[in-house]
Amino acid sequence: MTRREELLGQVTDHVLEHGLIGLTLRPVATAIGTSDRMLIYHFGSRDELVAAVVVEASERGIVAVRRLPAAADVRSGVNRLWQAYQGGVLHDCLSVYCQAAATGLIGIEPYLSTVRASNGRWAAALAEYLVACGAPADRVGRIVTLVDSGLYGFKLDLTTDRPDELARGVDDLAVAAQAIADDTTR
Repeated sequence: MTRREELLGQVTDHVLEHGLIGLTLRPVATAIGTSDRMLIYHFGSRDELVAAVVVEASERGIVAVRRLPAAADVRSGVNRLWQAYQGGVLHDCLSVYCQAAATGLIGIEPYLSTVRASNGRWAAALAEYLVACGAPADRVGRIVTLVDSGLYGFKLDLTTDRPDELARGVDDLAVAAQAIADDTTR
């Protein structure tokens, strides 16, 4: 492991615990036992460091998705995915991504290119998981688009803080995903 990889892991751990919003170099460097100059040396700029952290957090989320056991069907798989989003590494990784998006970082460079590539790997991991849950390969792209957008929406939902309402909405999404998987007319 290179020193850059080691620092990236430490900064990512810090961000997963404390969040991305308000991140400045000097406090994060102090928290991980280095200097802000060393972070600049290894990453070039704060923006490059933050882009690398967003991608690293996403990669950790991809590993977590790939570790999820397949469910009996797509509906159960979507509900299982939502449960995984509620805690642990997936919750933390998705929170970092949402914070980056909320602060407008995702749409500008250097974030745009690196996050776009990471998003492709994320979608591929979701597709693999949903195929393992029974989604047909020729329709899994539609299902991934629906489920990924829907689950992010539920994660950011500000209209309710009631878990039962969110779970009902997620199950409605899961039913729609199952319907796409079962659709033999397309």
